[in-house]
Amino acid sequence: MQQSAVPELAHTHTRPIHWVATATAVAGVVALSSVVQPGSATAATGAQPKTVHVAVAPPGTNGVEFPLNCGPVKAVVAKQASGDLDGDGRPETVAVVHCDSAMGTPPDGVYVITRPSDGGTPRVVATLVKPQDRLTVTDFSLRARAVGATLLGYSSDAVPNCCPDLKTPAKWQWNGSAFIRSSPGAARGV
Repeated sequence: MQQSAVPELAHTHTRPIHWVATATAVAGVVALSSVVQPGSATAATGAQPKTVHVAVAPPGTNGVEFPLNCGPVKAVVAKQASGDLDGDGRPETVAVVHCDSAMGTPPDGVYVITRPSDGGTPRVVATLVKPQDRLTVTDFSLRARAVGATLLGYSSDAVPNCCPDLKTPAKWQWNGSAFIRSSPGAARGV
């Protein structure tokens, strides 16, 4: 076996001075890390925090007292749609309601329902179509804060209830104090 020409390396043997130097370096790092702390973490990207609007559920039709006299039969909600009609951030529900008749075409009523800000029971706040007007509502919609519908009606009392002979488009929009009806076109025969 050949002997190494280089004497054993002196730095491979630990001496007490090595341990003292290592302990001093570790203590310095620990002391420095307790003084220097990173800033608090945030998920923001530098932009101002956004206001979060809590979604409010639209009022339902269950338990609502509709101004509709159905006698011994019950009122039926045929169609409904929800949206913020008055711009207050809380949705309203518009319901097309008629009496549950076994025969014929019962006239529709169209009602706007809202829930009080305290979360109380939903209630009717506006009537857009009265059942006494003998109208049937078709093509019902709620878009851009407006209620739209096509109203089928009768030119005279002599026209049978089964067969409306007039068709009128209608639109209602909130003006700040009431729902205003506009008709995009005149009534026309069916």
